[in-house]
Amino acid sequence: MYRLFATSVAALTATSVLAQAYAFEAASVKPARSDNPSFQGVSRPPGGRFTAVSAPLRFLILYAYRLQGDQLVGAPDWIANERFDIVAKMEGDPPSIVTTGPDPIRLATQRLLADRFGLLVHRETRELDIYALTMARPGGQPGRALTPSPDDCAVMAARARALAPGTDGSGPFVCGQNVGPGRIRFAGYPISQFANGLSQMVGRPVVDRSGLTGNWAFELTYAPEPSPESDEPSLFTAIQEQLGLKLEATKGPVEVLVIDRVGRPGPD
Repeated sequence: MYRLFATSVAALTATSVLAQAYAFEAASVKPARSDNPSFQGVSRPPGGRFTAVSAPLRFLILYAYRLQGDQLVGAPDWIANERFDIVAKMEGDPPSIVTTGPDPIRLATQRLLADRFGLLVHRETRELDIYALTMARPGGQPGRALTPSPDDCAVMAARARALAPGTDGSGPFVCGQNVGPGRIRFAGYPISQFANGLSQMVGRPVVDRSGLTGNWAFELTYAPEPSPESDEPSLFTAIQEQLGLKLEATKGPVEVLVIDRVGRPGPD
């Protein structure tokens, strides 16, 4: 259960005022053609393009508003199960990665969700169970696996968009977050991005209180399922031993997005 901590003065209209300034010039929204596509999720090719493949509406809302799972409230069950394919295009060539400040593609997606799904939302701040990601070692020293990253994903994404045709920028892992069974590779982002991703794995919002600034890199290995036969530590233990960070269970104010209205889209 949660306790209401504070409530915004007024409900938002279909989208935020900022999102109203951004829109896709063309967009197609259709029920997903396949339940098991080779790729599932969203992508942002150059040229202001946005595609979603077999994406649940819940995922699209979380993506558009930069939310962790527990930050979405009042959602009907169907938005987690019904999947959609979206192809959209906006003017110009906005960056494919935006770590701070307004993200034109996400804001345009907010407006698309309002226009096509009738999404009406408002924000509240509620006190929830959270994990605080803090430094675990005396003096606040990072663990052996956590090192400053010389790379910046936003800069590298802009550089990759200028690659000559036929090149894909492949090579050693230096940018992004890659999660596989028992392994997380992370580079070129601030630790707050890692905290956001952890929320989906630990079942509650994770707030970055490490105090670390700049971009970081690490490879984290852990036991994906607790087992006495495994030599690998649990995720919580691995974060502390390898990264010098720890997850502390606590409570804190978290901004949530409350769904007031949403419906299935009509034909294009």
